[in-house]
Amino acid sequence: MNSAVAALIGLVLAIVLIIKKLQPVYSLMIGALAGGLLAGWGLDTTVNTMIGGVNEITPAILRILAAGVLSGVLIKTGAAASISHSIVKTLGRRHVYLAVAFSTMLLTGVGVFIDVAVITVAPIALLLASRLSLSRASLLLAMIGGGKCGNIMSPNPNTIIAAENYDAPLSSVMGAGVVPALIGLVVTVYLIVPMMSRKKDESLYFEEIKDESLPSFFASISGPLVAVILLSLRPICDIKIDPVVALPAGGIVGLLMTRSWRKSSECLSYGLEKMSTVAILLVGTGTIAGIIKASEIKDVLIAMLSGWDAGGVVMAPLSGSFMSAATASTTAGATIASASFAQTVLAAGVASVWGASMTNAGATMLDHLPHGSFFHATGGSVGMQIKERMRLIPYETLIGLVLTLLSLGMYYVTTLF
Repeated sequence: MNSAVAALIGLVLAIVLIIKKLQPVYSLMIGALAGGLLAGWGLDTTVNTMIGGVNEITPAILRILAAGVLSGVLIKTGAAASISHSIVKTLGRRHVYLAVAFSTMLLTGVGVFIDVAVITVAPIALLLASRLSLSRASLLLAMIGGGKCGNIMSPNPNTIIAAENYDAPLSSVMGAGVVPALIGLVVTVYLIVPMMSRKKDESLYFEEIKDESLPSFFASISGPLVAVILLSLRPICDIKIDPVVALPAGGIVGLLMTRSWRKSSECLSYGLEKMSTVAILLVGTGTIAGIIKASEIKDVLIAMLSGWDAGGVVMAPLSGSFMSAATASTTAGATIASASFAQTVLAAGVASVWGASMTNAGATMLDHLPHGSFFHATGGSVGMQIKERMRLIPYETLIGLVLTLLSLGMYYVTTLF
């Protein structure tokens, strides 16, 4: 059997198993094994290819575990809640959608996982929504849109992995996503969210949220700010500080500034728990990525785009979109796409920073499908049933498409000038 077809069958099998609620890591491993065997590679070659795929993403796994320090500090010290609460209070009820979207974007942008960011902002947002008779669907869409915008300029696993596979500075890849993220935020809040119904939801009533015990905004933002400054030293003055060092350093500063040193063990345990889930998922992702990379899928996609002058450029966001749809995960989508197509995109003359940025943006287009955890975690944060949650999928896809097109547009603008 053609290896491209075999790899696709393995990928579809993995998706079906995930939808059937089999553990995602094992689903991906089973799909990878099936793909290799159907390609006629034999058991030994298939297993070695799977192991090779995991080996290639080991550096990214290490960086993701290090990111758990900052993420745990932000959540457990109350810094994330303080940041979001400060923004909502500053922008006020009149701009509630902008407030919750911007809060989620900022939290995701400084390194909080997008689903955790949505869960963090949701109680504050729902309180305001109950007073203003806004639907939970439009409210959740604003938070998801803000999170997607933050995700393309964050030191989160998807950006780390894309930068790693394209051999691009992480801070530069984050910087390349800033303009598309800000424009995408405006489009989300003022064009896409208004498409949703705003009828009153009688079930949304929450108690006032007290913020007296939360750390100050300055103390809360200090940790992420230090991490961003350290990561920025490479493009600014050619001093390379790896995320393995920069992200924990930001977490330590955050602990000191919020005077939460006694919570250090709790913060580290929480961060490790959250990141371990992703790291283990990436092991399964690495196995299927190895099979896909060794198959002819890349050649088929190249052949499809070979007649188009911009084919090599479009391959970056397109591969991210396809793989995020297959895995319903920004991280897994960015991992497989960048591992499989980075060299082809670079060979087409695309700069490594923009290749990573466009792949990262493309991975936000279909990462919210029902066979992924993001779909269920975000719906649960506002008490939505699956049927209600599925109505948001077209709008989420539109947000991802806007971010992808903006990233592609920024590439052409920078190339032109």
